[in-house]
Amino acid sequence: MRRSAVALAMGGVLLLTAACGDDKGSDGANGGGGGDAAATAGANGGGTPAPGQSSAAPKVSAAVLTVEPKDGAQDVSPTNALAVSVAGGKLTTVEVTDKEGKPVAGAITADGTGWKPSAALAVGMAYKVSAQAKDAEGLVAASTTSFTTLTPEKKISTNDNITDNATYGVGMIVSVVFNKDVKNKEAVVKGITFETSDGATEVKGHWFGTRRLDFRPAEYWKPGTKVTIKYRLKNVEVAPGVYGDVDKDEPFVIGRSQVSTADSATHQMTVVRDGQPHTVPVTLGDEKNPSWNGAMVISSKEKVTRMNSQTVGLGGEYDIPDVPHAMRLTNSGTFVHGNYWANPFGKSNASHGCISMQDTKDGSDASVAGKFFNESMIGDVVKVVNSKEKTVAPDNGLSGWNIDWANW
Repeated sequence: MRRSAVALAMGGVLLLTAACGDDKGSDGANGGGGGDAAATAGANGGGTPAPGQSSAAPKVSAAVLTVEPKDGAQDVSPTNALAVSVAGGKLTTVEVTDKEGKPVAGAITADGTGWKPSAALAVGMAYKVSAQAKDAEGLVAASTTSFTTLTPEKKISTNDNITDNATYGVGMIVSVVFNKDVKNKEAVVKGITFETSDGATEVKGHWFGTRRLDFRPAEYWKPGTKVTIKYRLKNVEVAPGVYGDVDKDEPFVIGRSQVSTADSATHQMTVVRDGQPHTVPVTLGDEKNPSWNGAMVISSKEKVTRMNSQTVGLGGEYDIPDVPHAMRLTNSGTFVHGNYWANPFGKSNASHGCISMQDTKDGSDASVAGKFFNESMIGDVVKVVNSKEKTVAPDNGLSGWNIDWANW
């Protein structure tokens, strides 16, 4: 740290005059050519100070400034590395700017002895720090330093299940997945914020392990809400030596409300869309393969898909290459889908855990399943009640609604 050699006295002006000439012609008032030396001698002749002048050295401020990192430092961490402090005085001004002149927000502490930035700095950026402080006599100390933050060699990839400007159902859960383990979970949560059009919806994150972070509000979203996810992770050290990879805004919209409840006991599913209910006959998981209880969310839609029991650990029980109107509810293989190969709807439970309804082999839009498919969207809620199976795990698909808000 360099200490300023200039001190300013409060309540007056201290004027220092530098004598640039030599001794030639400085022998009295008529010396001529003596320059500043002759003017300083004045009527007294010789080197005796005139009345009101002083030959004492200027006072230096007792305030001692310390700036970390040191002047010229390279590869500085963007977090918790920048700090300004003073001993023997109080800070009056701290200005930090990047190479583009953009100021860094921060505040001097209440006791006037310290300053820190209010957020992480940018990576790979040059910064200038200008600080001033005063001692008890009002003398000013000043410091100007510069440093450069590190350019990360290791980054973590960040991916979520949101498409820009898409429309989702009221049960939509934003699921963020990282390709490396996150150690600094709190910093990552702070680096992902939500802005809503109503300005009142609180959105919180919940970790499932070290690589998955899901976000939702306390209750289902209000229809019509406009939401923007604000990612600010590029300057966040998510693990030792590993930084985030994204700074961006990601907008989406909540559409109309649709919540469906499938009753394993009655073999009926009640669909409530914008407050208006209607009921359709369905079949759920049989005695051997009961459906999960609890709230699930449609996470994807396929007009036609293949369903093979071997992919879900059920051996060779079935392999249907053209299941129509399939909507995924869990990662473990639970779907709402059309069924053209049987007719148990409203009568019995005959599936391997899925919720299915009447359809045709070619997936007719006029079928019960076709109508439900076309009226559904990703983010719609599908609940199962009265099944003999336990409640679906909250990390099995977008099933986080099965955790109460206090524990989310």
